[in-house]
Amino acid sequence: MTARRFQPGLVLMYLFLLIGAIIVLVPFFMILVNSLKPMREAALFRLTISSNSMLDNYITVLNKSFFLVGMKNSFIITAVAVFLINIFAAMSAFVIQRRAGRFSKFVYFLYFAGLIVPMSIIPTIKIMMQTHIHNTYAGIILVQTAVNIPFSVFLLTGFMKSLPRELDEAAIIEGCSHVRLFTQIIVPLMVTPLVTCTIVNVTGIWNDFNAPFYLISDSSKWPVVIGIYRFVTMYYTNWGLVFAFMMLVIAPVVVFYICLQKYIMSGLTAGSLKG
Repeated sequence: MTARRFQPGLVLMYLFLLIGAIIVLVPFFMILVNSLKPMREAALFRLTISSNSMLDNYITVLNKSFFLVGMKNSFIITAVAVFLINIFAAMSAFVIQRRAGRFSKFVYFLYFAGLIVPMSIIPTIKIMMQTHIHNTYAGIILVQTAVNIPFSVFLLTGFMKSLPRELDEAAIIEGCSHVRLFTQIIVPLMVTPLVTCTIVNVTGIWNDFNAPFYLISDSSKWPVVIGIYRFVTMYYTNWGLVFAFMMLVIAPVVVFYICLQKYIMSGLTAGSLKG
């Protein structure tokens, strides 16, 4: 057996990866250990594990009615918005890639501009009030759909380039309509990138704080992330409850991500070798 040669570049890469993992995991660990501490100890923000670790903070948060209402609101907003994003992004990518022309390119660059140009809050609020969708589920769902659809269109269009046009031509020759071609042939082939879009959009919409904070003034329709304000007062903050609340909020997204993480890299690289 030949000895493996020392590779400084590989060691340096692993060192950077280790540092990056520490930067990500240390704050998460701090939130976890302090969520199990009483108010006085949690306020010290130490990384040590307390001998008096307890689940009282989690029980207190779970007993709050606004937590369950917020979870329901977050589920409704996230599920409907992601569903709409996947449908419209898949149809847009199919038409943009298969209809080569100036108009298709123009529409594609409009979507691409959506990745760069930030949303303007005040005009958005004005439009929502004029269309009577302010403080409604429909309003925030439409906003989240509009904000997050450009990434999905960008990703799915790249994937569509890897699907040969001969597939469409063969299906049409056999008498397949365009609707049936899209729903029964193209969409099943898009499963991997669609799952990737779902993971990215679920994470972004579920954890989004700014859009609901500015666009929803009715507390009964607040998603769960805004509920953190319920534990912060002018005179004191129970950081143990805040950290427990944060752990419960991110738990569904973490579980969802772990279950579907194998699709992320394959979905992001789909279509990168052709087109």
